[in-house]
Amino acid sequence: MAPMAVNLILGWWLVAASRAQQRDAPTLPVTPSQGVSLGDTVTLRCHLPRLAAWVWLYQEGGWSYKKRKEKEQDTSEFFFDSTLREHAGRYRCQYQVSESAEVSVENDPVELVLTDVRYPPSSISLHPEQHVGTGTNVTIRCWNKDYGAAFFLHKDGSSDPIKHQNSSGGGTATFTLFGVTPADSGTYRCSYHPKNYSFLSSPLGDSMTLEVTPTPARPGAELVSRGNLVVAVVRGCAAVLIFALGVFFVIDARSLWIQRDESLGGEGIEWH
Repeated sequence: MAPMAVNLILGWWLVAASRAQQRDAPTLPVTPSQGVSLGDTVTLRCHLPRLAAWVWLYQEGGWSYKKRKEKEQDTSEFFFDSTLREHAGRYRCQYQVSESAEVSVENDPVELVLTDVRYPPSSISLHPEQHVGTGTNVTIRCWNKDYGAAFFLHKDGSSDPIKHQNSSGGGTATFTLFGVTPADSGTYRCSYHPKNYSFLSSPLGDSMTLEVTPTPARPGAELVSRGNLVVAVVRGCAAVLIFALGVFFVIDARSLWIQRDESLGGEGIEWH
């Protein structure tokens, strides 16, 4: 029992320590959060759950930046006045508490994707057509000059791409929306990340608008539905009636048996 108790305590302590580290991890939003082009100004803002004296910003596989805070605050900002290709990538931040060797865990990575207008926008097409009924399978095809790219499908109003796919060759990707509903209506565009440049993107390409209309009910479908409802109600009533009759017969038979027993009992007394 003792080893089991020790294991339980150790497990609880590890879980508690992990949760405490997660609470102490900083957050790192990027401003603006999307549509950033080469040459734009970008701010990476490290939000700290605790006051800190030193803050580090790490680029995965690249640069690192260290910033001393003269006055302890809960936020530290890193600016790129004019973004370059080498600024694109994945970032994390970390901080150190004042007058302590304690260093926080790093935050979950944040990606800075930069749009390079030197890449031509991709084209887009819809099949079978732009106006379809509910339940139709719609194929969206994106293509460009063969850059060996990863394609991304965007829908206006969504902050992030809704689908992505590596090119199957020939600079083409095919996305399928199965059994579309009116919620799938909207304007779609494509972009792509060139091969070996995961954090560089082409501009958004031309748009295509998909309109999904509810499929009208077949003639007579409403009558069939009402007929089915009537049949279901009749069957339910019949079942209730049969059950009630069954209960009635059981009660009636039981009362007859009781009367018979009483009669036999009474005759027996008269014989004595």
